[in-house]
Amino acid sequence: MRLNIRVRPGVGRTKVAGMAGDPPRLVVQVGEQPVDGKATEAALKAVAKAFGLKPSAVQLISGHTSRDKVIELIGDDSLIKQRYEELLAL
Repeated sequence: MRLNIRVRPGVGRTKVAGMAGDPPRLVVQVGEQPVDGKATEAALKAVAKAFGLKPSAVQLISGHTSRDKVIELIGDDSLIKQRYEELLAL
């Protein structure tokens, strides 16, 4: 299942919750700075943890150098969709 996310780098603690933008994007806050892809890598790991997936089940599709990214989660789509809606509401 593909999802839109917005990465907010340089934030004190990692958090996956809330929405931003139009269309709505899941907000992923990470402590890493956007240097050499570190924030992107941290965001993908945070998303995997938030959805209860292995890090290898989260793939970056587009937005390698942007704060707005498209990712693909590999797993049970119904469970992913349910968790996505829960996280958007936080």
